Amino acid sequence: MKVSTKYDYIIIGTGIAGLQLAYELSKDSFFDKKSIALIDKSKKNTNDKTLSFWEKGQGNWDSIVAKSWDEALVYACKKKHSLKLLPYTYKTINALDFYKKIKSELSKSVNFYFINEEVISVEDTNKPKIKTNKNFYEAKHVFDSRVPKDFFYKNKFITLIQHFRGWVIKTDSPAFESNKFTMMDFRLKDGNQTCFMYILPFNKNKALVEFTYFTKNLVEDKTYESYLKKYISNQLNIKKYKIFETENGSIPMTNFRFERYSKNNITKIGTAGGWVKGSTGYSFKHTEKKVTSIIYNLKNNLDPSFQIFKKRFKFYDKVFLKVLHDENHKGEWIFSQFYSKNPLERIFKFLDEETSFTEELKIMKSLFSFSFIKAFFKTL
Repeated sequence: MKVSTKYDYIIIGTGIAGLQLAYELSKDSFFDKKSIALIDKSKKNTNDKTLSFWEKGQGNWDSIVAKSWDEALVYACKKKHSLKLLPYTYKTINALDFYKKIKSELSKSVNFYFINEEVISVEDTNKPKIKTNKNFYEAKHVFDSRVPKDFFYKNKFITLIQHFRGWVIKTDSPAFESNKFTMMDFRLKDGNQTCFMYILPFNKNKALVEFTYFTKNLVEDKTYESYLKKYISNQLNIKKYKIFETENGSIPMTNFRFERYSKNNITKIGTAGGWVKGSTGYSFKHTEKKVTSIIYNLKNNLDPSFQIFKKRFKFYDKVFLKVLHDENHKGEWIFSQFYSKNPLERIFKFLDEETSFTEELKIMKSLFSFSFIKAFFKTL
């Protein structure tokens, strides 16, 4: 195979994982003399999603945070839970601002290259060879964000889909409490499926209103839109509004062993690397942590994926997925128990995989039920 261009590292995909990895590499002088290419057919020049996460204090992305909140609301099992987030803050970023920030920072480094091409194949050799629709490339190591085809065609693992459609709407008169966001509102139901509304109010007249499912199958666009209209009219009591943006998403919630598709010189990253938390679909802050571990491993001549996963949390995710997979109607009860019987700091620590085993036992106790007992033994 003829190779026209060689790099030390090639990152396939300029999504959240690929860009965060490139950004951290650029900030560390250890990699100043490494040539690094990012290959993606997309130029990432549209605001295609909203990135939301919680964290303590200041963070890496504060300069582009569009809005933050110190209080959350959860409506479940006919109860309203008002949650004070401190010492955490919930923050949201427009994806386009994220793309622009990182591309701007990388443009200042002479050893980073953006290649706007589509990757066709990657040959797993001592120095992996990449074929695109226009050229051939070679690298000492490849970080690949493409999801393995086996996930779609040979997947015998537990898999749900977090899928959603959201509208950014504006109203003529004040309609939102801008200091609180709605994490989950289960009051509008689609049969016995786990589905909920998610609301990010940017000010009193503007908000992202999103209808989300945790289910095995997708629904048609008109289904999301029907429930969005009902919720805006009946729950928010808004009769007149304009839709300024539409957001769609489909995130796998699975215990599929993505990490097995990494090779000696090819490391899967992002969704393709199993970085999305199986039980919730959360990924932004998990990606930040995984990238930090990869940087450490590269600098210490270790396998890039060395010890980036905590096995016991993979097990917890699998039990949770088993319950929702087999008894999808239990979602509302699970989240109501989760948020009403645990302090929020413990919840966030657990979802961030930072809890002690004692704290995890308290979480499990709050969710104790016959469904979880069955799922536990089936998972074993």
